[in-house]
Amino acid sequence: MKHAAGTLAFLARCVVVGLAAAFVIGLVWPASGERLRAGLHLPAAPAASPGAQAAPAPTSYADAVAVAAPSVVNIYANKIVNERAIKMYDNPILQQMLGGTLTTYARPEKTLGSGVIISAQGYVLTNYHVIAHATDIQVLLYDGRVAQARVVGSDEETDLAVLKIDAGNLPVIQLAEQKPRPGDVVLAIGNPLGLNQTVTMGIVSAVGRQLNDSSAEDFIQTDAAINFGNSGGALVNAEGKLVGINALLIGRAANAEGIGFAIPADTAKNVLDQIVATGHVMRGWLGADYSFVPVTADSGLPSAARGASVTDVYPGSPAALAGIQPHDILLRIGDDDIRDPADLRKRESAIKPGTTVEISGLRNGSPFHTKATLSERPAMSADTTTATDDSQQ
Repeated sequence: MKHAAGTLAFLARCVVVGLAAAFVIGLVWPASGERLRAGLHLPAAPAASPGAQAAPAPTSYADAVAVAAPSVVNIYANKIVNERAIKMYDNPILQQMLGGTLTTYARPEKTLGSGVIISAQGYVLTNYHVIAHATDIQVLLYDGRVAQARVVGSDEETDLAVLKIDAGNLPVIQLAEQKPRPGDVVLAIGNPLGLNQTVTMGIVSAVGRQLNDSSAEDFIQTDAAINFGNSGGALVNAEGKLVGINALLIGRAANAEGIGFAIPADTAKNVLDQIVATGHVMRGWLGADYSFVPVTADSGLPSAARGASVTDVYPGSPAALAGIQPHDILLRIGDDDIRDPADLRKRESAIKPGTTVEISGLRNGSPFHTKATLSERPAMSADTTTATDDSQQ
């Protein structure tokens, strides 16, 4: 026992002496650790790269607001609204017998909205429902100037309108180079409830939202607060660059909160360019209705199989002339693969009417190819039953 105890005491003294020596050497020769590792052929610990650490979230978005806010304007549209009412007879006996007569009277109505200055030439983007049937449109600029606006053109399907104002030194908004992604921080700038230049913050909740199955919608969904008067205003990213035009929301009547929608900036810019060039928007039309490709649960295929299933073909349409049939699965149009029905509607709308494209797909499981010459899409109005524009909130 005495021999074992002596051995342990000796080892303990050696450990203490070794630690003390290492401490002294470390003070006198700081680089000794690296040299020892090199001598033992041990890799040194990797140094953290400057870009490896995530950048801290900004504590303020004031710089982004300062960039974008001067390009956002207030819009005041005066309208004459015709309403029906019952005009009572003056004679009490006739009132009791007949009640009154149905009549129509006109009353003035003012609509609040917002807009975004897109070019130095005075073109302003806003929502169609803000200026629809307006007899007089006034635009209040960020610097306090007031300009009379005229309607260059509108597109009811996307709920966009292009206005023109005559003013100099106009601050033009910058368009974002990259499309927004779910989770990106966005700011909504507009004129809610006539409060003037109000900013709300949220994130992109989703992209590619479609509220009407028959149109080529591609909304950005956001939880940034959108209220009456925000329509036509700017949805910008954290750099103050335009990613969308605020359009509508699902209100509390549907037991919803924080669900707003904006028209993507690239869609809005395309509409503006066409309206400025031709006065209206032309869309390609294949003449068929689509739905998602049905996939059974035990098929082994992913639930979101690509392509679009044809549900109906309009008589005499380009699709009918091309021999496309219900239940066909369309996989490719022109040079583009088809992801889903919404993607197909968007792609066919972007094709110039009169263009002939090759269409590929499956019919009863067998591949087929055909060519179709797209025509101009018939005029249609946007009709959403689940959403309401903020002018009705």
